[in-house]
Amino acid sequence: MTDSIIENLSAQDARLSDGPELRRQVEEVVNRTAVIDVHTHLFAPEFGDMILSGIDELLTYHYLIAELFRSTDIAPERFWHKSKTEQADLIWRTLFVENTPLSEAARGVVTVLNAFGLDTAASDLAEARDFFRSQNFSERLDRVFDLARVSGVVMTNDPFDAREAKVWESGAGIDKRFHAALRIDPLLNDWQNTSAKLSSLGYRVDASLSDEAMSEARRFLDKWIARMKPLYMAVSLPDDFKFPDSDARDRVIRELVLPTAREHSLPFTMMIGVRRGVNPALRGAGDGVGRASVGAVERLCADNPDVRFMATFLSRENQHELCVAARKFGNLQPFGCWWFLNNPSIISEITRERIELLGTSFIPQHSDACILEQLIYKWQHSRRVIAESLCEAYERLLESGRAVTRREIERDVRRVFSGNFLAQVSPAAARAEERKSLAQP
Repeated sequence: MTDSIIENLSAQDARLSDGPELRRQVEEVVNRTAVIDVHTHLFAPEFGDMILSGIDELLTYHYLIAELFRSTDIAPERFWHKSKTEQADLIWRTLFVENTPLSEAARGVVTVLNAFGLDTAASDLAEARDFFRSQNFSERLDRVFDLARVSGVVMTNDPFDAREAKVWESGAGIDKRFHAALRIDPLLNDWQNTSAKLSSLGYRVDASLSDEAMSEARRFLDKWIARMKPLYMAVSLPDDFKFPDSDARDRVIRELVLPTAREHSLPFTMMIGVRRGVNPALRGAGDGVGRASVGAVERLCADNPDVRFMATFLSRENQHELCVAARKFGNLQPFGCWWFLNNPSIISEITRERIELLGTSFIPQHSDACILEQLIYKWQHSRRVIAESLCEAYERLLESGRAVTRREIERDVRRVFSGNFLAQVSPAAARAEERKSLAQP
């Protein structure tokens, strides 16, 4: 070995007993390490106009629409009759000019504009619109991934969406940074209408939940798994989700979803706690949150030890229970701070709680991004909070008599940013990646 390599190895293995230096190194590692974004609503370039990007999309995101109605007396019906450009102008003027953009959603737009060198206090959107119109999309896509330090994202893919299905059926090669997730909400949450849809597609399915209907629905899933090659199956569930239960959802989970997950070795991913249409006038911005039963997930894990589960809950009140459940079931992986939890104060609390109960055996965050550029702010903001939470944990460990090395910090961050997810969706690949990283100086 050369002297420089020996010095580098020595530095990586030196125990960090100085607080400021420890913090510096943790922040550096967290900011440098690429992350796999395990749940988004983004689409690969091959999906064309299904991709959302640019300043008007950022401003008309449902987080900001809901906030708008707290700061203006415009009636929802008047707002919805405006064009997207007019809606964006109104939101910018109301939330960014007439008010200080202190909310997390508003600050996120500021972070994006600043990342691109745009005026964050402009009186109008002329400069921002000119910038996004002038950008080559492929180059902007690369730049966003680089700014967010994201190596790959998992999409949300609905085989019942005709526009999306057409792209998959065309056999187009999908950008390798974008991975599929098979969304199965219609099967679990609306069997009555979904059975009719499957029947119209040529499957022998009716609303009776007969054995033949289950078999045909399984044929549908098998077809789309072969076509999409998803990393997991996913569903968003209401706050009153129960398991076991006596409804159609229970039957579909038992006879369709779990056997499919088992035989294809696909994790079953649940996002639990949404209350749809709390204020219907706000449309997509009108959903709410409710405390759910972690016991339902525990029962699923206990009854199906050979199936891997991923879970995130929308209610802050469910987070401690989820951590405790994960301690009891090795086939359960908690992930992210979803939707209304995506605020620094709450991310900090949840991440610290998970570290204290689970060490590094969890997935701290996902962006849930619907618009491409949201990757920038959601990961920049989250990295800062995750770094702070890790610093606190390492400092407490130091106070107890055990210092960490740079190499250990890199290992820990790599695990929470990608390794734990890879272990869920591809255990063999995760082990190979871990061996590879350990072998690197």
